[in-house]
Amino acid sequence: MENPLRRLPRGRLRGRRLAAVVAVLAVLLGGGVWASVAAADDPVVVHRSDRMMEMPGARIDTSYFVADGGGRRPAVLIGHGFGGSKNDVRAQAEELARNGYAVLTWSARGFGRSGGKIGLNAPDAEVKDVTRLIDWLAGQRDVLLDKDGDPRVGVTGGSYGGAISLLAAGHDPRVDAIAPQITYWNLAEALFPNGVFKKLWAGVFVTTGGGCQRLEPKLCELYERVAVAGKPDDAARTTLEALSPSSVADRIKVPTLILQGQSDSLFPLGQADRMADAITGNGAPVAVDWLSGGHDGGDSEDARAEQRVTAWFDRYLKKDTSADTGPAFRVSRTGGVDSTNGSARLRGASADRYPGLRGDVRNIPLTGRTPEQTFGNPAGANPPAISSVPGAGALSQLSGLGVGLSLDFPGQYARYDSAPLDEGVQVTGTPTVTVRVKSTSDDMVLFAKVYDASANGGQVLPHQLVTPIRITGAKAGKTVEVTLPAIDHTFQAGHRMRLLLTATDLGYASPAEPAAYTVSLADGGLSVPTDDKLATASAGLAWWVWGLPLASALVAAGLLLSARRRTSAPAPDPALAEVPLQITSLSKRYGKSGDRYAVRDLSFRVEKGQVLGLLGPNGAGKTTTLRMLMGLIGPDGGEIRVFGHAIRPGAPVLSRVGAFVEGAGFLPHLSGRANLDLYWQATGRPTEDAHIEEALEIAGLGDALQRAVRTYSQGMRQRLAIAQAMLGMPDLLILDEPTNGLDPPQIREMRDVMIRYAAGGRTVIVSSHLLSEVEQSCTDLVVMDRGKLVQAGPVAEIIGSGDTLLVTVDGEVTEAVVEKVAALPGVETAVRAEGGLLVRLDGGSPQQLIAELVRLDVPLTGVGPHRRLEDAFLTLIGGSA
Repeated sequence: MENPLRRLPRGRLRGRRLAAVVAVLAVLLGGGVWASVAAADDPVVVHRSDRMMEMPGARIDTSYFVADGGGRRPAVLIGHGFGGSKNDVRAQAEELARNGYAVLTWSARGFGRSGGKIGLNAPDAEVKDVTRLIDWLAGQRDVLLDKDGDPRVGVTGGSYGGAISLLAAGHDPRVDAIAPQITYWNLAEALFPNGVFKKLWAGVFVTTGGGCQRLEPKLCELYERVAVAGKPDDAARTTLEALSPSSVADRIKVPTLILQGQSDSLFPLGQADRMADAITGNGAPVAVDWLSGGHDGGDSEDARAEQRVTAWFDRYLKKDTSADTGPAFRVSRTGGVDSTNGSARLRGASADRYPGLRGDVRNIPLTGRTPEQTFGNPAGANPPAISSVPGAGALSQLSGLGVGLSLDFPGQYARYDSAPLDEGVQVTGTPTVTVRVKSTSDDMVLFAKVYDASANGGQVLPHQLVTPIRITGAKAGKTVEVTLPAIDHTFQAGHRMRLLLTATDLGYASPAEPAAYTVSLADGGLSVPTDDKLATASAGLAWWVWGLPLASALVAAGLLLSARRRTSAPAPDPALAEVPLQITSLSKRYGKSGDRYAVRDLSFRVEKGQVLGLLGPNGAGKTTTLRMLMGLIGPDGGEIRVFGHAIRPGAPVLSRVGAFVEGAGFLPHLSGRANLDLYWQATGRPTEDAHIEEALEIAGLGDALQRAVRTYSQGMRQRLAIAQAMLGMPDLLILDEPTNGLDPPQIREMRDVMIRYAAGGRTVIVSSHLLSEVEQSCTDLVVMDRGKLVQAGPVAEIIGSGDTLLVTVDGEVTEAVVEKVAALPGVETAVRAEGGLLVRLDGGSPQQLIAELVRLDVPLTGVGPHRRLEDAFLTLIGGSA
């Protein structure tokens, strides 16, 4: 397994390759060896000087990078991760050199080719080494000086190297800016959180450094003592605190960019929070960036992180006020899965201030099977529950997608659940809960974690994080407030927040003696922080969003060049420039059949302002017609013209057409709003042309727009799809069965939407099997059967062509009058209806009926056609029904 302490971050090792060695100068200059290199896509030559520098107690291996030209420039020191060496940050050093910096890297004591023992960034060893490196930079002719002996210098690095950047700023006032990444503020708190020994990570830490023999003897003794005891002592805590940046908190007063990993059970977000709080309190500018990955794995976002670091140094070392240093707070969020490789796709949420870890607090009530629950700590604390496993945390980045690794054993935990959430809750920060505890032993260790539990019984532990807490004097019982790990996680509507209090965890040392633990909630709820001011960016476009259309375009171009027999599209017809749609003699065969047609000799015309209903039984050819209209398939004969332009696949005029045909495909893990944004981005059209707010108002999804589409009902998906079809407010809108999945009030709303849409001068074509809705919403009809046109015209005309008349009268019609009318010649039936009589003729004419009604002294007020659309439709299609 790759060393996680060394891996993150390690510069852009997978980025640029050195494509050409321009020159190798084997010239010994003060013990240094010079080399010159240039990147394949960058002509700037970077010179590298390697030298061993003598320090008290150790020889330190260094590399110095500087590009041609530019005169004096600011300097940057880059530290490496624990277990690594200067080689891990070489790519980043070369990139910074190309951007106008003099860059110095080094292998810390005990690593790489450097000598000495590992002192965990001891002030009189590793920190003193950095001070001497700054002294050396002050003597270089390429380095910009603020004054004699004081170079303009910044320090950055990840993990172990991030801590040295903080310590350098606290110990050496010549440091002008820093950018620590995924590192610790207080090493004692990181390895002994709440008095519990983080045994798994501590073991990884020691073995990564080459074993206990590579450490300073006092540190080796400290580790072995704590590992055997299973818990830290005061001396161990005091030693690690003295080695930590927190020991010089009041002296770090330089601009600081803090990049911390969310998938990090070694140095969690709470370390960065305390770092930001202290440095901000000193009056220095601070920005905080929560990266997706961390020591547990996941996406370390190397390229983006390095860009932020460069911009930060541009602003505070080069004094470039135009440099964009980014938001004061940014957090990377999982925005779905890249279908090409299964990795999580990321997008950022940002704010103009860092909110801390408690933000706007919301209380979520919790209940358990019983208010007070008892469970056991097994002998030897075995088997242990599993939350995180160092180096296996690539899974933790996918926790927002329902993937994770966790295991809890029955009888070893208490569980409390919230009710299903009425709406999604975005938790950003540290939840807290107050519990009452009691144990049969005086020394008690609990582990608290909050799962995201879905309605189907699955559960995910966000970023695989857990909080340990040691409670002494537990026999007498205590009330304690538990601060859970800081996370950024969306709990979807319908999900539950599930609090587990467990007796064991694989990553930590627990009491070996068996004991019974009893817990209950002191205040009944989980206090969760939210931050509504965080603005989430739309998910970036995956390569296939632009790559596949580009590939399709290339294929199409090849076909056009090779298939010379194909004719070009007919010229636009000026006479039809204002006509939304004209279909002429349209035909489409089934497959390669010569005589079986899906559509045959179909012709009709649609005008502006119409809501046209396309009707027909199953197999009538409606959907085939709509697909040809959209350019998705080509006709075998005839033509379709939209605003005078002949339709071909990819015809420019199709930008004036919006369609919802046979459902819409959405990315289930993105929100409704993000799906609409992504769809519009894929069109390549300007954002301001989307009219997205109008479409969203039509959709009427409210807060659900911020939820993942996978949580939507069929009706909600239908409404989102119709909103998508309306993006851009197209002149011609095509809807295929738009009311599927909608309840009666929503159907009525959709009817009004179509009418309003057409009233603005646009045109709507709707295919639906709900004849009553078509009758009420459409102005015109096209009725098809077996691929052919049966009838086309205004709704009133088609309905009114029947043989049923409504006779309205003044006053009530008696039963005797009804019987007399029914007995008239040419009348088949007569029945009372609201306001009069419903008369069905059988050979008679309306004029004859009126004459007979006058003769019978029936007080007529009106006679007119009456037939439902259903009656007309069944009459028109006959046996096909």
